[in-house]
Amino acid sequence: MTPSIPTVKLNDGHDIPQLGFGVFKVDPDETERIVSDALEAGYRHLDTAAIYGNEEGVGRAIAKSGIPRDELFITTKLWNSDQGTQSAFDAIDLSLEKLGLDSVNLYLIHWPRPDLDRYLETWLAMEQIRDAGKATSIGVSNFHRSHLEKIIAGSSTVPAIDQLELHPTFQQRELRAFGAEHGIAIEAWGPLGQGKYDLFGMPAIAETAAAIGVTPAQVVIRWHLQSGIIVFPKSNSSDRMRANIDVFGFELSPEQMAAIDALDAGNRVGSDPETATF
Repeated sequence: MTPSIPTVKLNDGHDIPQLGFGVFKVDPDETERIVSDALEAGYRHLDTAAIYGNEEGVGRAIAKSGIPRDELFITTKLWNSDQGTQSAFDAIDLSLEKLGLDSVNLYLIHWPRPDLDRYLETWLAMEQIRDAGKATSIGVSNFHRSHLEKIIAGSSTVPAIDQLELHPTFQQRELRAFGAEHGIAIEAWGPLGQGKYDLFGMPAIAETAAAIGVTPAQVVIRWHLQSGIIVFPKSNSSDRMRANIDVFGFELSPEQMAAIDALDAGNRVGSDPETATF
């Protein structure tokens, strides 16, 4: 049975499932199988990107699933080398061809690349991509407040989404508050810390998991959901996929939420959008 996954209302009126499945660093040769497993487990929100090199595998899994297109929410992202007007138009067409779709539900600028200073121009192209019906909603990823302020001031569209590195030791509270003020929904990438520190061994996580009788990963995913964050953990294991989506039969108490909130330590484990130049 497909679990009933709550949705978040975006500022453009469209809904996005709050829990999805990510394919970052999923081997292109394995993507079709892994995404097929995820769809079978009940996921209907898939997050990919041009740079991941696996849009074709995602597309094949979608095609083979037989799931009606209107039951799926598909996100992909514009890579940094494609920032600019015409290159953005070309990039979305290539992504749609690889995915085998007429449109995506959400199209994101992957990184701001402030050193290039083309993200406002690119955002204006994103508006045209949306208006052409190639993306239902448009947003950004890894944008800081200054980047968001620039595109909001220079365009007629507030991003629907800002996808950020976000996990219990790096909670991005100021940026989340700015998003809430402007109606920008927040998505978490690396929601489980990418295995770069012992998140699951922290007492606030481990003790909560033991008390409830769930896994530490389920506790962290539930914390994201109860914090209002859109989250899409990835796994190559079908058992873990099923565990990660099985998070709607329990709730964290206010005390348990507060204990995880207290883990915030400014612990960025990914690249800094202010200085990233890839």
